[in-house]
Amino acid sequence: AGVEGAFRFLKRLWKIVHGHVSAGVVAPVDVRQLDDPQRDLRRQVHETIAKVSDDVARRMTFNTAIAAVMELINALYKFEDSSPNGRALMQEGLEAVVLLLAPIVPHIAHALWQALGHQEAVIDAAWPRVDEQALVRDAIEIVVQVNGKLRGSVAVAPEAADDEVRAAALAVSNVQRFIEGKAVRKVIVVSGRLVNIVVA
Repeated sequence: AGVEGAFRFLKRLWKIVHGHVSAGVVAPVDVRQLDDPQRDLRRQVHETIAKVSDDVARRMTFNTAIAAVMELINALYKFEDSSPNGRALMQEGLEAVVLLLAPIVPHIAHALWQALGHQEAVIDAAWPRVDEQALVRDAIEIVVQVNGKLRGSVAVAPEAADDEVRAAALAVSNVQRFIEGKAVRKVIVVSGRLVNIVVA
């Protein structure tokens, strides 16, 4: 089952790469012109590079590295954007995937690297670098609980003050259903993660 799963995974990657390449040459990504879905995908590409780099170099946990690459391949598979920037992002993502997999499956990575338009062998290519700017988020999602039970979520700016986060959490419609007619005893804000509203 393990070999069959690995085969399906690599076959899917092969299909995505060759489908992308068949549409022609792409220009580099223009990071100033990205829309929200493009920005989200680029963030995932660079988060994956960061995670796999850490998993392989420091932690030496190849299974979690491969799992992260699989998640990225799934995101690339679902990404349907034939605009110049969309295709450029697909190229950037596929190049990252191939380089990240090269130490694990060097032969197929070499073939895919050359299919993506590179003359040199994948073994001679530099390890992908994380673009720290790609990791910056315009908003983060905060989980909202009432008495410890999940009742919703809210998107806030990463630098939002606790008072803003508290107000946004209390305004979530599903949360209001669970606090209506009850006394709010305490609102606990765990910065960047969650809000727990304690009612009695």
